[in-house]
Amino acid sequence: MDLLVLILQGVIVSATSLVFAAIGELVVERAGVLNLGLEGMMVLGAIAGFAVTLDTGSYVVGIAAAAVTGAIAASLFGFLTQILLSNQVATGLALTIFGLGLSALLGQGYSGESTEPLAKIHIFFLSDIPIVGPLMFSHDPLVYLSLALAVGVAWFLAKTRTGLILRAIGENHDAAHAIGYSVVGVRMAALLFGGACAGVGGAYLSTVQTPLWVENITAGRGWIALAIVVFSAWRPGRALLGAYLFGGVTIVQLHVQGFGIDIEAQYLSMLPYLVTILVLVLISHDKARISLNAPACLAKPFFVSS
Repeated sequence: MDLLVLILQGVIVSATSLVFAAIGELVVERAGVLNLGLEGMMVLGAIAGFAVTLDTGSYVVGIAAAAVTGAIAASLFGFLTQILLSNQVATGLALTIFGLGLSALLGQGYSGESTEPLAKIHIFFLSDIPIVGPLMFSHDPLVYLSLALAVGVAWFLAKTRTGLILRAIGENHDAAHAIGYSVVGVRMAALLFGGACAGVGGAYLSTVQTPLWVENITAGRGWIALAIVVFSAWRPGRALLGAYLFGGVTIVQLHVQGFGIDIEAQYLSMLPYLVTILVLVLISHDKARISLNAPACLAKPFFVSS
């Protein structure tokens, strides 16, 4: 039972960075923008969060720096795609390559360094409940923040006027512009939010999940987060579930050999990415479902018509 609790705790920790990245990207895509630079924003957030946390000794400052760094990278993407109207797919891929290279350069002086573990929240009585306490009431603050983020975004998109405007722009930007809404302004705001979330997700990897800096620490998690958005049919609740599912796959592959199953480590390392590909292939067969759920203007450039 203790081993099961330990595994489930690992699933929660592994999924948290994916929750931040996927929820942020979900908002961006609901606004009609496809940002394939998610991996680049995450890795830039990872080095910014780690470096600032290490230098200042403050996790709050480090996480804030990661959010700002992710937002700055997203603003660059937004300027190129929403103002200069560059191709969103090509620009996103360029942002990922740029982020990976810049983070490797900035992180040279931090290789081999590590941060102090982020303290977990202990809730009187609740944290001491057998099984339930360790699973639900004994995590670091960012785990709870990621859950609050998913709930908050679901409420924002479904219950607020601003959320409705954002969704309307993602469905038909020409009609939204015709009745007076700023398509570019809303999309830029969504991009900044998504970039900040991606930065925090990257910082969680480098300061909490594995509190050290290594080059390419995200290891494709940005791409997995993009797959989770599609898997979730652009719904925050399903995105949360998808992040925990993929986080579970990541943790299970670490424990398989410990259970006595003789599988080469290289095959186990491939498992999360194979599952991602399999899920996307299965989803792609139901084109009607994708067309019904995907924002109609996703990745389409907006031209102001007179």
